Amino acid sequence: MITEQGIIETLSGRKAIVRIKKSSACAACQSRESCSEVSGRDMIVEVQNDIEASKGDCVEISIPSGSFLILSLLIYLVPVTALIAGALVGNALAPALDLNLTLASIVGGFLGVAIAFFVLKRFDRSSRAQRQFGPRMTRIVFRSPAPHSENHPE
Repeated sequence: MITEQGIIETLSGRKAIVRIKKSSACAACQSRESCSEVSGRDMIVEVQNDIEASKGDCVEISIPSGSFLILSLLIYLVPVTALIAGALVGNALAPALDLNLTLASIVGGFLGVAIAFFVLKRFDRSSRAQRQFGPRMTRIVFRSPAPHSENHPE
């Protein structure tokens, strides 16, 4: 499991905005699209607040290793497979369309990769994928010393 720690900056309903220090794991993370860089070392991540943490709390954010592996395969393997399949289809269709074999393979490979990226982008935007593969708040490392009445009305 890939884990990072951060501080909750704001709460909005069941969502929390968490500021984490950017680390070397961020470069390889497939969920980095759900983060936004604030400065050279900080990232802002929006996650579900299922553990009822408060503003100012230090929390642990994690991505399961299985999800990380599946996302890595999707991101790297699908476009390469689409490139090869597109090139093969282009090569197979070239004689029937009376086209140059090389040009047909290049165009077919390009179209295959374009379709793969379109499908991956739609998958990335789906709410099911965001819940299943997105970062999760797993535990409260320590509570903020100052009470925050706006988070938990009495």
